[in-house]
Amino acid sequence: MRLVLTGLVAALAAGCAGCSYGGAVVSGAPSSKPVVVPATALKRQILSTELTVNAEFRPYQEVDVYAKVAGYIQRITVDVGDRVTAGQVVAVLEVPELLEELSHAEATEQKSQIDVERARSDLERAETEWKARDLEYSRVAAVARQRPNLVAVQEVDNLKARADQAKAQLDSMRAALSSAEEQVHISAVARERVATLVGYLKIVAPFDGVVTRRYADTGAMIQAGTSSQTPARAVIRVAEDRVLRLVLPVPESAVASIRVGGPVEIRVDALRRIVQGKVARFTGQVDQATRTMETEVDVPNPDARLKPGMFAHATIPLEYREHAVAIPIQAIRQTDGHPSAFVVRSNRIEVRRLKTGLETPGYAEVLDGAKEGDIVVLGSRVTLRPGQPVEPHLMAPNAREVDN
Repeated sequence: MRLVLTGLVAALAAGCAGCSYGGAVVSGAPSSKPVVVPATALKRQILSTELTVNAEFRPYQEVDVYAKVAGYIQRITVDVGDRVTAGQVVAVLEVPELLEELSHAEATEQKSQIDVERARSDLERAETEWKARDLEYSRVAAVARQRPNLVAVQEVDNLKARADQAKAQLDSMRAALSSAEEQVHISAVARERVATLVGYLKIVAPFDGVVTRRYADTGAMIQAGTSSQTPARAVIRVAEDRVLRLVLPVPESAVASIRVGGPVEIRVDALRRIVQGKVARFTGQVDQATRTMETEVDVPNPDARLKPGMFAHATIPLEYREHAVAIPIQAIRQTDGHPSAFVVRSNRIEVRRLKTGLETPGYAEVLDGAKEGDIVVLGSRVTLRPGQPVEPHLMAPNAREVDN
């Protein structure tokens, strides 16, 4: 019993220790020492999201060059790896029949020209004859009208008939001249057609590029590429490599952010090189099988170091904010399903609900709930409570800063 009474007295003494001199009651727990927490001040920064996809370089354009007429290759002047320019002769065919046909067409055209000159001369004679006959008839007819008994009517009629005959001859010569001139036109068209075919004996490069394949040699028989009845064999293949195409499979989620002229950074690991390009075109529709949209980038290649078939990693900026109030991802916590952050104000903790916008791997854009200059706590601090005194230890942000 004595021990119990002693314990009660000690308890009462401990309770009185919580009373102040003036009788006011303070908190039963003594004030805690401020906790040092890592923190950073919110600043305006450049935020952007990117898409990186793998792709393969292709020639800007690549074609197999065919002959337009059938014949034997007389000579071929290029080989694999040779550079060609647009219009350069790469092979010559041998077709003697075409040359003979061209000679015949030229001779026919010359004969037509001679026929025109002859018809024109005949027309001039007929016109002179008609004018003489018509003048003679006019004079005799005028005398017969003035002195009816001086000239016989039969004579007047004969002169009229000869004048009409000369006029008919003149009209015939005019028709003959027109026919001869038309024949000249027909002969010229025929000669031009054959001359065009003869011009096809020289096979030329369609554009500047490099020869990537050679399919035929000297003496080989080549069919016309325009013929649909017999299979044709190409002579060479030419690829344009001063500009290359990079076809990117952009996923459906990023399609809305693609725009023509947008910058693309291209990393070529094989050359340890980074090349800058721009979006040149895109299909405008998503492939149903892959759920991607083909997007093409034109990559300048003046030194030809990039080769078709090389792999590259292309990075496309999707969204961009130049003056965004950015909060580090490690400062954001979820409260009741909403993003929030611990903000240090007057060295005490405040919980702020945030409205965020653009998110990157390291930062998120703050649209509401915090402003530039606010100090936020970094990392997960499950022991922190609203109103708790803290001492922030400021850390420099990693993102790029911009001037306001």
